[in-house]
Amino acid sequence: MKKLSFFYFVFSVIALLSCSNNDDKQEDANFITCTPTNISVDYNGHIENIEVKSSREWSIYSNESWITLTPSSSIEKEGTVAATIQPNTYYKERSATIVVKSGSARSTITVTQEAKPKDPVDPNIPTPEGYELVWNDEFAEGDRPGTEWSYETGGGGWGNNELQTYVNCSQGSEQLAVVKDGIFSIIAKQIDGKVYSIRINTKKSWKYGYFEARLKLPKGKGTWPAFWMMPANFTSWPADGEIDIMEEVGYNPNYVSSAIHCESYNHSIGTEKTKATYVATAQTEFHVYALEWTADYIKTFVDGKELFKFDNDKTGNKSTWPFNAPFYLKLNLAWGGNWGGAEGVDESALPATYEIDYVRVFQKK
Repeated sequence: MKKLSFFYFVFSVIALLSCSNNDDKQEDANFITCTPTNISVDYNGHIENIEVKSSREWSIYSNESWITLTPSSSIEKEGTVAATIQPNTYYKERSATIVVKSGSARSTITVTQEAKPKDPVDPNIPTPEGYELVWNDEFAEGDRPGTEWSYETGGGGWGNNELQTYVNCSQGSEQLAVVKDGIFSIIAKQIDGKVYSIRINTKKSWKYGYFEARLKLPKGKGTWPAFWMMPANFTSWPADGEIDIMEEVGYNPNYVSSAIHCESYNHSIGTEKTKATYVATAQTEFHVYALEWTADYIKTFVDGKELFKFDNDKTGNKSTWPFNAPFYLKLNLAWGGNWGGAEGVDESALPATYEIDYVRVFQKK
């Protein structure tokens, strides 16, 4: 009996070890494969099908938000995933990793996407030394600004008790954002007893650069044209900053000014940083208004002559230098308001027209 018991004991141990080894082999047998394992695409949008084979249910994800995956998981052992790769709007190549997970098994796919090609540079566009053209609108096509722009709309005074209401290109049958013969015109007009105008922004934003526009300013007491910049990730004014490249008010014709606004320096507390100059033909001829913005300073220019300079104090304090984040460009024609209407408005000046020949953005090479 003792020999028999010993035999059963040995047999049980062998059986247990055998089961354990089978379990290990089953775990080792867990697998997942993907085809393809490398994806290379051009800068345009693209959809790539990924074939997945696995020993069990699986999931798939990417480490970059510009790739979406459908479906993102499956209980089937085989499946096809559509990888939607968004267009690359940047002038740099980019890469991402797609990971397929099944139990402890992993399979990775490398995705590379080429850079957006730079637009050919018009040799007739003068470029500041050390810079290259990265964005421009010469207003050479269509009858209104193109898709590179967006409109801000509404009334309510815009924090300055302004009298106009901004609209999306037109008010009824009256088009107030007009492109014709290479000139973009912003028109402020009284329609049914109310004044309507245009406030338009670039969809793109930039951190540092040389920004310029060729402008002819409107006439009339009450007009307030501007060419300026605001932060793309705006949360509050003046903490996030504002850069005014060019402003003018019609009751003080041909005096153009530049300014910056931040928490420490702004007009609401009497600490504004600004400077004005007289340009005799600002309302009758086109002039070039420009900004050079670097990590060290902000400078503005009229026809290449420096008007205003504000230096970075290098304290790292946002209250004195919030100008280290992307800003976008703005063009608008206000009517009245705290400054534009400081000496009243003359409704006989309406309709008033603010003309823009071009807007250009340059950045360091």
